[in-house]
Amino acid sequence: MPASDLARRLGLTLPIVQAPMSGGVTTPELIAAVGEAGGLGSLGAGYMSGRAIRAAAEAIRRRSSRPFAISLFAPEPRPQPADEPALRQASAALDPYRAELGLAPPPPRPPYRQPWREQIEAVMAVRPAAFSFCFGIPDETVMAALRDRDVLLIGTATTVAEARLLEDAGVDAIVAQGFEAGGLRGTFTVPYDQAFIGLMALLPQVTAAVDLPVVAAGGLMTGQAIAAVLALGAEAAQLGTAFAACAESGFGEAQIQALMAAHDEGTALTQAYTGKPARGLRNRFMVEAFDQGLPFVAYPMQHGLTSDLRRAAVEQDRRDLMAVWAGQGVGAIRRTTAEGLMAALARELQESLAGLGRQAGTWRLRDS
Repeated sequence: MPASDLARRLGLTLPIVQAPMSGGVTTPELIAAVGEAGGLGSLGAGYMSGRAIRAAAEAIRRRSSRPFAISLFAPEPRPQPADEPALRQASAALDPYRAELGLAPPPPRPPYRQPWREQIEAVMAVRPAAFSFCFGIPDETVMAALRDRDVLLIGTATTVAEARLLEDAGVDAIVAQGFEAGGLRGTFTVPYDQAFIGLMALLPQVTAAVDLPVVAAGGLMTGQAIAAVLALGAEAAQLGTAFAACAESGFGEAQIQALMAAHDEGTALTQAYTGKPARGLRNRFMVEAFDQGLPFVAYPMQHGLTSDLRRAAVEQDRRDLMAVWAGQGVGAIRRTTAEGLMAALARELQESLAGLGRQAGTWRLRDS
């Protein structure tokens, strides 16, 4: 299988990117193992301090000399701060669930925001092989500084219009995120419900619209799926949920067991945990939040309000309340090591590409 331009630039021997899942899932052990197996490991650093990013990069490099990526949430237009009544109402709506978990109502706290300047300075100091981002586009000063450090820039698009904006901004590659993807939606130009585009529809439109390498993301779990997106013009596939149950994942046993028990119809989108739409395992909290119209405030304030609830639900193995982000392909998840998963994906990909060649030979395709 000939290497693509993107693969050559990143030193990849397999067209596989491990998705940058924030919140502690992407450990240095996982990132290093994916890199050693020929893919691109990615550190989901959206919730990390600059100091933590530097420490994680050092830990990755102690384990592997392979290239890796760091991913952040691009700064968004600062939302109007929620007024105190709205914050109190959103917090009070969570109190019955806190009571179930033995938690007291939390004291007032300032809205949770990421230390963007501190984070990006850490990325510049670390100089990973690639920097990926979602929710928008960093300003040109940041982009230029990273280019000067020979860092490859990868932006996330959920529509063709977003892909074109990223190309105009000078990124080196684009992740086309389909509706199937787990975790936070990367939409940044339209209301999120106007960007519900499945990967099989989105990917060929994006590859036709831009002259950049495209990485496909959304519900991909197997080598067969990787072969499919390569056939549609992607230069690589980004898998997240597939790696979440690996031995090196930062997920605890409670989350992994929830993933292993899930099926194809078991995910849903919700704003109730973070204030921003995200796909995860459907549970009682999601359903009640939707059915009862549970009040919430915008991201990142809602993310801060639910932090105690999410943490306690995991500690107490309350699957009905914990947030477990996962894509629609979760029913095909495997519990193994990162090395084992990469080997299985490589084998399935090779077999699928060979099978496609055989199938093509059975058709008599005529020129029009």
